[in-house]
Amino acid sequence: MMTDAAPTPRGPLAGIRILDLTAVILGPYATMLLGDMGAEIIKVESPGEGGGDIMRWPGTWPEAAGPGMGPLYMMYNKNKKSVALDLKRPEDQEACIALAQTCDVVCSNMRMDTAARLTMDYDSLKARIPNLIYVHAAGFGADGPYAGRPAYDDLIQGISGGADILPRVDGNPAPRYLPTLAADKTVGLFMVQAVIAALFHKQRTGEGQFVEVPMFECYTHFVMHENLYGHVYDPAPEGSGFGYGRIHNPDRRPYQSKDGWIGILPYSDKNWSDFFALAGRPELNTDPKFSTYRARMVNIKELYSMMDGMVATRTNDDWAKVLTEKAIPFAPINRFDDLMNDPHLKAVGFFSKHAHPDGYTWVDMKHPVNYSASPASTRLAPPKLGQDTADVLKDAGVSLPKAAE
Repeated sequence: MMTDAAPTPRGPLAGIRILDLTAVILGPYATMLLGDMGAEIIKVESPGEGGGDIMRWPGTWPEAAGPGMGPLYMMYNKNKKSVALDLKRPEDQEACIALAQTCDVVCSNMRMDTAARLTMDYDSLKARIPNLIYVHAAGFGADGPYAGRPAYDDLIQGISGGADILPRVDGNPAPRYLPTLAADKTVGLFMVQAVIAALFHKQRTGEGQFVEVPMFECYTHFVMHENLYGHVYDPAPEGSGFGYGRIHNPDRRPYQSKDGWIGILPYSDKNWSDFFALAGRPELNTDPKFSTYRARMVNIKELYSMMDGMVATRTNDDWAKVLTEKAIPFAPINRFDDLMNDPHLKAVGFFSKHAHPDGYTWVDMKHPVNYSASPASTRLAPPKLGQDTADVLKDAGVSLPKAAE
């Protein structure tokens, strides 16, 4: 438990219990968010030295934390209990099935052939739990020829078209991955949605189900919504291609002011009219290339290419003052090391520090969605491997497998 935790309100998923058979990023991100919302998350990990979720091991950690408490594991595994079971052993399989019988949902991102071999697949568990909700994150949908292939963030960014985004913007033809785990985290959000939707269906009908969350399909869905563009029609209109032009523009970027960098995005006709005046270019208001929304979209490349010169006329503070007065959208450009001092994030308590029971301090991020009647919360620090095995199994009426005693 967190040593500094005060009594916390129950989140919207309080009373829901989830057996978490996920590892790496996608699944743990999803189950962490469900835990923030009040669900009890029972994370099953392989025991032994160097075992557990592989994300326990990248990076470095304080000596007080001990092995297997790396930074990525810390970020994705709060509000969980860790149960160490060797699912290759029949005794541990039975213990895990008994745990599943006490849960509302089983979440997994194991490959299906691995899950079946360990009797942790949907069919094996449904034979024992008829109304089971089983939410499975796969690399590729089971109905397609790629079914069963292993998949990771890099591979999904590549196959989904995600690695074709930067070449369309900066002129470098080489495909590149976005330098964030965009596919894992996006599909993790789809997985959260899937769990909640399946729970709602079961509440109304009493019926469990198998829910497949395929990474390829989910992330392609995410990437291509604005990028299908002209190809939303069949055939695509002449001169129309892939990609929303305003987005695929190398000059859509932070702009340099007199003393720093700032993001400015006039949007409405009035925004642009006011901005042109503030930037000392009022004549652009009557230029037919920029006087209407439609005209600006046709000529967006030229318009954005002029932004540097216009933004350079004022300092950041001066821009903030006049843009606020005119209600023109803008934002400061934060570097990573600026974020903890951002006045808005400080005011909402986005970053917080907690004393871990093992004697070190860890930093948490607030659940970003605000529920007025059932707030999300952080209740449990990220657990050591297997630290909750005995208590969780005892509460479930399960004997501790002998090899784990």
